[in-house]
Amino acid sequence: MATKKPKPKMASGKDQPKITKHMLLADVVQRYPSTIDVFIRYGLRCFGCHVAAFETIEQGALAHGIPVDELVKALNRSVSTKR
Repeated sequence: MATKKPKPKMASGKDQPKITKHMLLADVVQRYPSTIDVFIRYGLRCFGCHVAAFETIEQGALAHGIPVDELVKALNRSVSTKR
C-alpha cells in the first residue's frame, strides 16, 4: 500500500502578505498611505516621483541600495498594525 504524500497547506488570506515587492510604488502608497513613513525611514522617497507609477518596490529599492525583503516586511508590518 503506497503512502500518500501530505498536501501542502495553503496559506490563509491573512497569512499572505498584502504588499509584495512586485507592486508599484504609487499603488502601494495610494492603497496604504501609512506606508509613506516606512518608505521614508528606509530612504526610498520615489513614491512622490512620476516614476512611482511605473516602478515596483523591488526596482526602487535596488536602485537605492535598500534591502528589498526587509523593506517589504516593514511595509506589511505597518499595514497590519494599522487595522
